[in-house]
Amino acid sequence: MENLWRAATGQDPNPNDYKGIGFWTDPERAGWLTKQGDYIKTWRRRWFVLKQGKLLWFKDPASVTRGSTPRGVVSVADCLTVKGAEDVVNKAFAFELSTRDSTMYFVADTEKDKEDWINSIGQSIVQQSRSVTDSEVVDYDSKSRRCQSFLDQVSWLKRIHQ
Repeated sequence: MENLWRAATGQDPNPNDYKGIGFWTDPERAGWLTKQGDYIKTWRRRWFVLKQGKLLWFKDPASVTRGSTPRGVVSVADCLTVKGAEDVVNKAFAFELSTRDSTMYFVADTEKDKEDWINSIGQSIVQQSRSVTDSEVVDYDSKSRRCQSFLDQVSWLKRIHQ
């Protein structure tokens, strides 16, 4: 019934969003997170996979097969920040992932899991940004606080991962 609802409301991700990503094998990171829903703000435990600049989620690990459809996909290249969010959602081990258009909230099982996810996603953001030169980023909007925040985060991530 849930699959029918998702199809009817257009909630399934566009296959082009994950085309060519072998998410079923050798992920950069995978594990359980609890995610807040986009429309109905309930919290659901989902299996997440980070691979090739995409964060994908599934109902459970058994749902991750060559022929499966993710329940959702976020392109890390669209992400501006990933940071702790315990104070925002009043939940321990919470973090947020922000794009230009939205902010998603997640809760990890432990502080270590939270930090590992933040670092893995942050590292992926840096890897995806390497194709953009510094001048292109600055030309995009040199006066934007959001751009400066992104540049600060990229600089910080480059330092800690060298």
